[in-house]
Amino acid sequence: MPSVRTTRNRTSATSSSNAVRTSASHRQKSGRVVSGQKTLKSTAIRVAQEEEARQHADRLQSMSRRQRRELQQLQDIPDLNFGDDDFEDDVLHGRAAAQISHEGDAFASEAQADAQLYEEIRQDHRKRYPDTRKRRNRTQFQVDGFAPQLERMADTYLEWSLEISMQDGLASTYSLPEGTRVQGTRKVVVVDIFAASREDLHFTVGDAFESCSCVRQGWIPSSPTTPTAVITIRALEIFRVARLRCPRLGVQAFVRALCDIHGVAPRAWLSTQFSVAFDIYLAVRAIVDRRVQVALGRQTPNWRLKNACPACLYRLDGEPTLKIPIMVTCDGNNSLSRTDLCEKSEVDDSGAWIGGASKARYDDRVAAGDYYISREEVNKWAKDSGGDVMKSFAAEGLEDEHDGACRERWQNMKESVTSRAYGMYDETGIFLCLCRHGFVMVVEDMVKSGELSKYALSVVAHLLKVLGKLAVGYDIGCLLDKLVKAHPELSALAEEKGFKALVGAFHGHGHNRLCGVDYLMTYVEGVGLEALEGCESFFSKSNALASTTRHASRFHRQQAITTYLKHTDTFDTYSGLVSLLSSKYRRALEVKSTYQTLREAMRDLGVRSRDEFERWREKERAHLRTLSKEPAQETLEMEYYQKLVNLREAEENASAILSAPPPPVPAEANADYAEGVKTTRRLEAQRRHALELHGRALKAVHDLEIRLAVPRRWTPEDAEWRAAATLVSHRRYQRALDNLQGLIIARMFELGKCNMSGTGYKLRKHIAKALQARSKAVKTAIERYNEAARAMQPPKPTLEWEEVVEYAFLADFDLLREGREDIRGELWAQPAGHAAMDQHYKLLRADEEIQRLDVEIRRLVTHMRDEERFLSREEGRLREEGKATLAHQVRLLRDERGRFTERHTSQLAKLASTPGFTGNITPGVSISRERHELVVRDGDADMPPPPAPPPEFETPPNGNDDDGDDDSEDEDSALAEVFLNIVRISQDSGTGSAENNG
Repeated sequence: MPSVRTTRNRTSATSSSNAVRTSASHRQKSGRVVSGQKTLKSTAIRVAQEEEARQHADRLQSMSRRQRRELQQLQDIPDLNFGDDDFEDDVLHGRAAAQISHEGDAFASEAQADAQLYEEIRQDHRKRYPDTRKRRNRTQFQVDGFAPQLERMADTYLEWSLEISMQDGLASTYSLPEGTRVQGTRKVVVVDIFAASREDLHFTVGDAFESCSCVRQGWIPSSPTTPTAVITIRALEIFRVARLRCPRLGVQAFVRALCDIHGVAPRAWLSTQFSVAFDIYLAVRAIVDRRVQVALGRQTPNWRLKNACPACLYRLDGEPTLKIPIMVTCDGNNSLSRTDLCEKSEVDDSGAWIGGASKARYDDRVAAGDYYISREEVNKWAKDSGGDVMKSFAAEGLEDEHDGACRERWQNMKESVTSRAYGMYDETGIFLCLCRHGFVMVVEDMVKSGELSKYALSVVAHLLKVLGKLAVGYDIGCLLDKLVKAHPELSALAEEKGFKALVGAFHGHGHNRLCGVDYLMTYVEGVGLEALEGCESFFSKSNALASTTRHASRFHRQQAITTYLKHTDTFDTYSGLVSLLSSKYRRALEVKSTYQTLREAMRDLGVRSRDEFERWREKERAHLRTLSKEPAQETLEMEYYQKLVNLREAEENASAILSAPPPPVPAEANADYAEGVKTTRRLEAQRRHALELHGRALKAVHDLEIRLAVPRRWTPEDAEWRAAATLVSHRRYQRALDNLQGLIIARMFELGKCNMSGTGYKLRKHIAKALQARSKAVKTAIERYNEAARAMQPPKPTLEWEEVVEYAFLADFDLLREGREDIRGELWAQPAGHAAMDQHYKLLRADEEIQRLDVEIRRLVTHMRDEERFLSREEGRLREEGKATLAHQVRLLRDERGRFTERHTSQLAKLASTPGFTGNITPGVSISRERHELVVRDGDADMPPPPAPPPEFETPPNGNDDDGDDDSEDEDSALAEVFLNIVRISQDSGTGSAENNG
């Protein structure tokens, strides 16, 4: 029987011959016809072979890696019967003869082999092989298809971006340059802003992929291989910018708007195609950004974090040392939660929600940038997943401190509040950290949990390792401080770096007074007037992302969040930085203007020196510590007194029941006999219960008498009995006060939320109804408190409705608590004395705030000058090195920050003319030398140094001349000089560019 190789060779030869034939429908065009087939000339054969080669290359490109590998293995099967692997070529070129008959049919033996082969093929074709493909893999297959193309697409994008910059920008229309070598052309559907059309996709020489050809024409494909529909970069850029400004805008809404403009009906696949193209567009931009950072030498780990805020982190030579160099605030937010696409959730025996199996599509992409701290890094700080080190970390020992009471006031510390969301959401929110100016430091995903301690601990550990000494403001900063100091790994690092935990000004109102004395911003040295509550206002804007990320994939949610954070830092926070610094400066000056008011209050109180306020604070702290926890002896005495009262009641009840005469029992034949038996049994049960209650009460009394070592049981005539009764009445008073304070906390927070920007109409109505009910509850609580206050000996002061609702600090309730000494005569406990003490600390913080702002303002001025010089120099260097595309991207980066320079300079000039301004608005010298000194490279040795900074100008502390003259001409000249000094910052950049080009 002939070998299979012979049959295969003959088949291959036949297929090769068919490749150079044309169908009968094209016979009449040219050439001569032989036996019903057209014989092609050599030129036509060469064209057909080139077309076949291109089609073969397209087929290979459309295959996956596994398919190409299997095809290669089939082609590499060794020939067991023939040593010549070029049999087909030999036959075609006449060097070998094919074994065929003169009739064109196979020999009989070969015909039998062919029949057997055809039968095997037919039987094999009938088999139904299972389709192992899954819809969950579609996204991952698409990602894998685009992965090897992204770098080459980024190369083409850089060229395209440079080309359109020389024309009309995004409004430019692509036209094929003259002399371009085109390998092929194919029609594709191009979706633009105002129209969709079929245009030619030109495959030029040098394009490694069809996607590169698309990018060269300003399009992004929606498929990794043989795309039939593309989206213009113009449309994608408009959507990107519009979405960053209006995060509620989703892909579906934008695509439907395009359909309305184009006059076509929306289709589901249109949104999918647009989403795929948008992801590829962002991935290409991320690669370009990374290349720019590498070109600028900013690719080192945590470079963005170390340079996130110019006012906080751009340090200068010779600047004053701040007690707390960096202040950040962190908080959690559950608005950006993401629904977990999984099977139906169930509830286990303990009542916890258990999520079903995931149904989400596979997608291993990770959002670009370094804003996120990974889940793996966060989980290292979880108490249940850290090995022996974490097992030794127990926070239960912290409960004996005053922070335990603060913990109960915040819903984010109660797992029961968010436990039901675990089965519904994968990410239950984000945990955000900002600097005091609003720049994003890091962000984390809260995964299937509430605001656990591991999120705050991981943020603190990361910032301490990267930035060093800092202070962290947190709504439960008191507890965070205890956790950090008790942590076996973090405590040493925190002590070495100088970690400080604070409580924000807004959340500090809900903490008890003792916690506020230690952690509230007003009483902590070095923090200034900073409130450290920036997360709340940030969340009010970022919550708009919730509608587009709630049902997105994990990657798309993180991608939306990171792009929003980067845009906010660049175009919102930085653009308003000078306005923020100016407002902080003016507020500090306003606080300083109240110094005379404090002097008058001190005179009325008879306070000679402000040092007295420090002693008042220590007295207040000492008094509040006596209220934080009842002594164990007093607690046992109150419990013993209560058990004695219960025993006396049990004895009286038992005596009354036992002394009662038994009821008469009628004769058995009487009709009332059954009822009499029930009455007798009921009385016997009551007697048995009374004796049991008396026995339990007596047993409890015996136990406490042993613990207290009481020689003789107390009686109402004993002094110990009366003292314990007084303590119990005090406890009733304290608990009534606690209830009233809790209701006032809820009322004040609801009032603040009702007027908060972004609160919807329905929510405001709901809060208004809750406030009405809450007001009734507050009035009832006031009545109960007044009853308990009147029962005290001596009676405590009562409260009125108008007095309670006007409390400025919720911690003022703590001053009403009963201590073991009478403080009513102390000046610091009086409202006037307490207000004077707070004013004293505000003045101290105002001086610190002005000192910090003077440092931060000069840092910002220096950063603007140095950044412009550095980027200008690097742009020139890249152009000299022949990297025009990267140089253009550096120019775009210059424009991002440079567009705000004019606004910043005018605002700084206005601030410098403010009476009381003590800062310096001339640029200094940064510690980071590479930003403002020329780096010596090849060919740069002869370049001149940058121009010297303008002469220093400082405004006198009082804002006027030394002689106090208020002449308007002097003021105008001073203002003009200040403005010219600032404008020189932008002029220096032009000088540096001229030097590089010269």
